[in-house]
Amino acid sequence: MTLTSMNVLDWRRRVASIYADVRADPDVERAHQTWVNARLALLSNHPASPVPAAERGAFMGGRVAPYDPAFRFVMPLDTDTAPERREVQTGTDGVAAFERIGKVHLLGLGSLDVWWLDSYGGGVFIPFRDATSGVTTYGAGRYLLDTTKGADLGGDAAGLVVDLNFAYQPSCAYDEAWACPLPGAGNRLTVEVPVGELFLDRH
Repeated sequence: MTLTSMNVLDWRRRVASIYADVRADPDVERAHQTWVNARLALLSNHPASPVPAAERGAFMGGRVAPYDPAFRFVMPLDTDTAPERREVQTGTDGVAAFERIGKVHLLGLGSLDVWWLDSYGGGVFIPFRDATSGVTTYGAGRYLLDTTKGADLGGDAAGLVVDLNFAYQPSCAYDEAWACPLPGAGNRLTVEVPVGELFLDRH
């Protein structure tokens, strides 16, 4: 099936629904397994999947680490940061402009910049790299939150949910035709984050 705007709309609705289910489930480990299963189904079968169409039938997904509550944080947004703007060329959305709105400080791991997509609709965006990048996870980094596209774990400025167990590979991990906003200096952790999607297994 040819990728159309309505396919993309359906993809985003499904992603938003998955994350709504995650936020609604008080059992975070069970919610994580729901996310793992639903994400694999989308990547394997949906016409808007970034996995090339010819490969979807054999797609087995990436290995996802067992849930570890030590990597779940609910942290206030630290807004005592200098403003910064990034403009990134993407594969499907043209130039995406991001404004830094603060940081989250993750005990024992470091800090991550939190970005706002500065275009129609807006949204919170947190990508990151860590010491596993290029070793056991996608080399260019992973995404944690991208609320514009439905990847929203919940919380607010007083307590943003930052659960690294839900880290996932961006679309460019599956197909080089996609160009993805990747982590800058403020979104790089020197330690290992051994949870979330760990590596790409396209077959």
